Amino acid sequence: MYYLKTGKKMEVFKATSNIGFMKLRKFTFISSLVVLLIIAGSLATRGLNFGVDFTGGTIVELGYPQPVVLEDVRQRLDQAGFHGVLVQHFGSSRDVLIRLAPHAEQTQVEVSTRVLASLKQDGQGDIEMRRIEFVGPQVGNELVEQGGLALLLALIGVFIYVMLRFEWRFALGAVAATTHDIILTIGVFSIFQIEFDLTVLAAVLAVLGYSLNDTIVVFDRIRENFRKMRKGTSIDIMNAAINQTLSRTIMTSMTTLLVVIVLFFFGGETVRGFSLAMIIGIVIGTYSSIFFASPIALMLGVDRANLISVPVKKEGEGADLRP
Repeated sequence: MYYLKTGKKMEVFKATSNIGFMKLRKFTFISSLVVLLIIAGSLATRGLNFGVDFTGGTIVELGYPQPVVLEDVRQRLDQAGFHGVLVQHFGSSRDVLIRLAPHAEQTQVEVSTRVLASLKQDGQGDIEMRRIEFVGPQVGNELVEQGGLALLLALIGVFIYVMLRFEWRFALGAVAATTHDIILTIGVFSIFQIEFDLTVLAAVLAVLGYSLNDTIVVFDRIRENFRKMRKGTSIDIMNAAINQTLSRTIMTSMTTLLVVIVLFFFGGETVRGFSLAMIIGIVIGTYSSIFFASPIALMLGVDRANLISVPVKKEGEGADLRP
């Protein structure tokens, strides 16, 4: 139960739950650091399994005389020795786009000839080769650099926005939580060597925005409670804020999670990496907004004095000065 002073009245405010999240802050903080160290080791030793978008390779566009099942095309190419191939429809169910990893020992013409030969074994001799294009590794290196730069600029923007809207301690907490979410999401792809392509990078940027939005909601309630709650320590006030926003956080996370889970299972191979990164990011982002962002701000010493820069005017103040 919390006491809020509004004007001349003292009102009683009850949070929907009364969970002591801040009591767990040391355990969750240490657990996050251990996981981050494991991921750092994986990134340093194994790296990321970059897709064709980053490593370069060959893009082949084919036209079939009738609709084709992508899984059949994928299996046929795998039997022919083309592993890790990305196959997707391009425009219609008869148009197929194939992305192949680079083959240093074979020329572009030889690769395309092998692809056509392996697919024509199904008796579909009228397959039309519409386009073949080689993407060099230099393009992939530029994409890696631009993706890293995009993440860095986004984090700088997060820090500036939160610092201007709240306070620098909150800004550091938000940046730390967002960085934590990004590293953990990327780390899962490194540990399990799941292909990392442009769609996954887009999901990581989306996770950044999702995590920040959740953190801002909690921070806004913490600031409001610091101004309204006259009793209680900083830990009590932060606990109250997290409890008050808990139902909103869970509802938002669950509804978003349901959508991306459906996308993961029924969206096809093309968006599977994107949806997987979103699932990981939503779970981790929800965790960090509760157990990571606020504890970081608390460790940096945020208190009531940092957030109440302008005193709240009392009702009737200045009434004697009116004409």
